[in-house]
Amino acid sequence: MHSTERERLILEALRPSGFVTYRDLEAQLDASPATIRRDLSRLEEEGQLLRVHGGAKLPEERADRQPGLAGTPFEQSITQHLPAKQAIGRAAAALCQPGEAIMLDGGTTTLQMCAHLDGLDCQVLTNSLHIVQALLPQSGTRVLLPSGTVFREQNIVLAPAGEDSMPRFHAPKLFMGAAAVGPQGVMQQDVILVAAERRFMDRAEEVILLVDSSKFRSSSGAIVCGLDEVDVVVTDAGIPAEMAEQLREAGVRVVVA
Repeated sequence: MHSTERERLILEALRPSGFVTYRDLEAQLDASPATIRRDLSRLEEEGQLLRVHGGAKLPEERADRQPGLAGTPFEQSITQHLPAKQAIGRAAAALCQPGEAIMLDGGTTTLQMCAHLDGLDCQVLTNSLHIVQALLPQSGTRVLLPSGTVFREQNIVLAPAGEDSMPRFHAPKLFMGAAAVGPQGVMQQDVILVAAERRFMDRAEEVILLVDSSKFRSSSGAIVCGLDEVDVVVTDAGIPAEMAEQLREAGVRVVVA
């Protein structure tokens, strides 16, 4: 990856919250720590950011940025681990029954289910405009959206925590993604996402988690739920054996796509 592209991605990672860690940059850029430090030094010399302990932040004069969600922007995330996400989406759609009502939480992995729902005539509640766009050509699929604010980084509709914007809807199955999954539970990088997913979970009989194996790692973040609140995990063959065992011990069915 060229330095210009890395610098663009660094600035994009800074935009939502104004701070990014070295660890997050290493994961997103696939570059060595030394390379990332050189990139940050150049951007600091240009006045684009300030290097601080553990990462970098936006300069104070740029702190009036438009608020957004923490985490990787959708257009960047969708290209990461794509073959695994496509296989997971196909396996997850196979769990749906014709005519069933389901909920699809916004995400790059749940999006991969959409093509395989065609012909099932499902009723789908989703907060993702990407998923709405993918489902609209399917004449038999009925689509519902909650109300709220559109967050452009993820193209997702969210209401503030504590505000219930969901239509009256109950579904046998909720399909959702995660930023990370570990022994402590399912995590997201933004508390607004956590609130939205909890509202979905309250309306579902079964919680089905769609995550590629890169998500099974130690990470900080807001906990959505414990492992014991998940019914099924659909993932790829790269899932660590110890994590698969912990999931099964928590009563979670593991489906390997």
